[in-house]
Amino acid sequence: MSRRLSTRLSSRVSAALAPLAAAALAATVLGVTAEPAQARPDRAAAGGAGAAPRLGECGAGELCLWERGGFRGARHVYELSRIDIESCEPLPAGVTAASLANRTGRPVTVYQSRECAETAEFRTHPTGSWTPETAYHGRAFKVWEN
Repeated sequence: MSRRLSTRLSSRVSAALAPLAAAALAATVLGVTAEPAQARPDRAAAGGAGAAPRLGECGAGELCLWERGGFRGARHVYELSRIDIESCEPLPAGVTAASLANRTGRPVTVYQSRECAETAEFRTHPTGSWTPETAYHGRAFKVWEN
């Protein structure tokens, strides 16, 4: 095969495979797999290497906070109907959040400080977000108007 034909063929193959490679890379980064959970019970049930974290239980209209990452440990549930909007809500003494699910329908800011001080770490989580690992231990939160 001539060098010119070989180069053309190589670039066409590369161009054709690029979208597949990008999809595979994205799936790997996001922990997505085409295998159904039943096909890999050892990883799905045990949370083994390569398994995406299993989402915790959290109902519509709730903010759910777990004491450990990966939606594990004690779960603390706050219903939107019982939360004062735009008020600092500290977690019980000695409790911190390492993972969370925001199903309130409103943005929620989680603070490292129990007083919702912006001098410590804080981050706003949009509605519908599931955060398996926070960058810091949350000790308070505010739910915002849309």
